[in-house]
Amino acid sequence: MQVRTKSLLAVVASAAMVATATAACSSSGGGGGSDMSTGPITFVQGKDTSGIVGPLSAAWNKDHPDEKVTVVQQTDQADQQHNDLVQHFQTKDSGYDVVLVDVIWTAEFAAKQWLQPLTGDFAINTNGMLQGPIKAATYNNTLYAAPETSDGGLLYYRKDLVSTPPTTWKQMISDCSKKPSGMDCYGGQFDQYEGLTVNAAEAINSAGGEIVGADGTTSKIDSPQAKEGLNFLVNGFKQGYIPKDALTWQEEESREAFQSGKLMFLRNWPYVYNHLVNDPDSKVKDKFGIAPLPGLNGPGKSSLGGHSAAISEFSDAKGTALNFLKFIIGDTARGIFLNVGSLAPVRASLYSDPANIKKFPYLPVLQKSINTAIPRPVSPFYPAITQGIEQNVYAALKGSMSVDQCVQNISKIITNASKGG
Repeated sequence: MQVRTKSLLAVVASAAMVATATAACSSSGGGGGSDMSTGPITFVQGKDTSGIVGPLSAAWNKDHPDEKVTVVQQTDQADQQHNDLVQHFQTKDSGYDVVLVDVIWTAEFAAKQWLQPLTGDFAINTNGMLQGPIKAATYNNTLYAAPETSDGGLLYYRKDLVSTPPTTWKQMISDCSKKPSGMDCYGGQFDQYEGLTVNAAEAINSAGGEIVGADGTTSKIDSPQAKEGLNFLVNGFKQGYIPKDALTWQEEESREAFQSGKLMFLRNWPYVYNHLVNDPDSKVKDKFGIAPLPGLNGPGKSSLGGHSAAISEFSDAKGTALNFLKFIIGDTARGIFLNVGSLAPVRASLYSDPANIKKFPYLPVLQKSINTAIPRPVSPFYPAITQGIEQNVYAALKGSMSVDQCVQNISKIITNASKGG
């Protein structure tokens, strides 16, 4: 997401510009400098939809004039962000010093020795952090990244239409009878991309099912519980409580549908809150509430989201990169993540702070969502697993594949991936 131009600060939104700049860096034959080398660094992250990049980089650069950070923004699609990082790691590009790692990528990148372990001289202080984000940044009992922000799925609902949020899918579908003409019932992220894996995993887990076993390689998805969870989504498109348009929805499309008053219930992340309250075009400023996701027989299970900042093994300025990681988990950055971006904190104390709760009343609900969240499959083979889920669940949602065939296909993919197939 960021261009490697160490002499000036730049925030770049174009993936094409990233590719051009990176090619130039790679040709210099990077490979990492001495462990504690210092100098300007590049921080690579996904497209900034929360407005935190400017304040974050400005705060660091003000105090580090000789070690400025250049922020490179990738696209807003997780799959493309992942592939961009893989491409640069494979070429041992020293132009990506610090990278923002989705919680599901840690195992893969660490197993391939692309990330600097945060041990010894590179150790950071994680005291007071939520355990979920720490575990997500850990592989083989070694911390490989600094938890930056966490995330948990939330149910945004029209409190002007329902006085009490639903706790089960059945209740939610029943509540939709109260919606006015022209409004759709429920929406999430159902396009064929990583967000679909998130929504599918939440449906499966919220019905008591699993995708893989504790070892991260054994398939558990071909079960009655997993099928029941997926049927909640499949039947939504068949019966109409999920609109057909949602087959093209990612985070922003679904947010815009709810924000414009066209949706009664929305599954999305905490960042949406600031948009609903502060965007001039929001039609739901004082009309929405936030609750835990519903499930089959009670509150559902969110997929654990969030990102961690990691040092590339190939960085030429690991000393500065380490200090930048410490800055990211410090007070200044934490304030920016929460107050500017309404992003989920990784420190438990922020969820109980009265001033924070007054400004962000959803924090207690969010903390519960994160504490009870279930990670997507933690596996070095995750790319193959999520691709299999995306393709087959999407086919089931469109009606071109049965749920039975869907889970059978995914199960085979998980088994083959674990065997190196």
